[in-house]
Amino acid sequence: MKKQPLSIRARLVWGALAVLLVFLAGAGWALQQAHADSVRAQHFARLQSTIYLLMAGAELDAAGALLMPQSLAEPRLSLPASGLYANITQLDQGQEWQSQSTLGLQLPFQRSQATGQWRFETLPALPPQGKAAAVADHAFLAATYAVKWSVNAQTAPLVFCVLEDADALARELKAFGYTLWLWLGGAGLLLLLTQTLLLRWGLSPLTQVAQEVGDMEAGLKTRLEGRYPKEIAHLSDNLNTLMAQERARQTRYKEALDDLAHSLKTPLAAMRASLDQPAELPTMVAQQVARMNDIVVHQLGRAGASGAARFAPPLALGPVLGRIRDTLAKVYADKALVFTLDCPPGLTWRIDEGDAFELLGNVLDNAAKWARQQVAARLWLKGKCLCIQVTDDGPGFADTQAVLQRRVRLDEQVSGHGIGLTVASDLVVSYQGTLRLSRSASGGAQVDMTLGAR
Repeated sequence: MKKQPLSIRARLVWGALAVLLVFLAGAGWALQQAHADSVRAQHFARLQSTIYLLMAGAELDAAGALLMPQSLAEPRLSLPASGLYANITQLDQGQEWQSQSTLGLQLPFQRSQATGQWRFETLPALPPQGKAAAVADHAFLAATYAVKWSVNAQTAPLVFCVLEDADALARELKAFGYTLWLWLGGAGLLLLLTQTLLLRWGLSPLTQVAQEVGDMEAGLKTRLEGRYPKEIAHLSDNLNTLMAQERARQTRYKEALDDLAHSLKTPLAAMRASLDQPAELPTMVAQQVARMNDIVVHQLGRAGASGAARFAPPLALGPVLGRIRDTLAKVYADKALVFTLDCPPGLTWRIDEGDAFELLGNVLDNAAKWARQQVAARLWLKGKCLCIQVTDDGPGFADTQAVLQRRVRLDEQVSGHGIGLTVASDLVVSYQGTLRLSRSASGGAQVDMTLGAR
């Protein structure tokens, strides 16, 4: 048993959740990295300022030895284990000066000899070593700058190095990360909830359609009655049209069966009455069988008319006319009829192919049956309607009203024109069109049909 696929709502919700998670994760990571780079740059800038502070207090005595003041403007340099540590190395004399904050601590000061170049780096944590336990397992931010220091004609190569405990940086980054992901998570949940509500509101017309279709299946409704957005309105209109056509087709089937049963009663009664007259029986049977055949063909034509113009693909009518003409030319070869067809190249119309052959074929066949020499057919578009005109040079219609009189059984209709025009009339009605009979300019019959656009 195949697993039922996810509903549209579930697909949209899960898809939105996946996109939202990827977006928030990417945005959060980018923000966190940008903030970390910014904070790290600020810390290195403070270390650089501290080195400038040390440079401002550095002096050389008469022997060229380094001299530093007892106190500095940065109070943390005077406080033991404060987290900020300074070191100045005089390379030519091998002397070092360290701030009071380094008292009792072993720190990884850097002593680069490249003068005039800043060096910023993050140093790894130190293992615990005796008195250095106060800073054990701590990483450091380091800033180093080497210069040639000249005072009163005394020159000395000095290396300034400042270390800062990286714990402050880590705590700041951790606090920012916690706040960032907390707010992003809350915003994500709010967006997901909002999107779910929007999807529920946006898909509510589909839910309403499904409910109305269920009511139609249960027989509670015959059509969709709700007002829907334009994206669904076309679907609901087509569904209503399809249901109306299906009901009309079922009605035609029922009426055709009723008419067939009713129309066959007269021929059967006539044949039954002729049983008492054996001499007339063959002739009567032949006549009534032919009439019964016409009745069956007529009712099958009525029942089979699809009328599904909206769902039929556009059909090129020129080739249909050509095939009908070729067939009728063979059927009525003894009359040597001249067929004149006027159909613009590329003319198409939404009509079932079988209905097109039935409609045009019956009308042209009736014209060819009564024509003396000429049969003409003209097709053209007028606005959004298809116009069809078929004329012949025969005797024309004796009574145009009686030929297509509705509510008259076929066995009671005027004879002479067969069932072609009646079948054509039923097809035109199924396509919501009109059919009109009149006399042509040559005195023959003229049939005008107009099919309206769906």
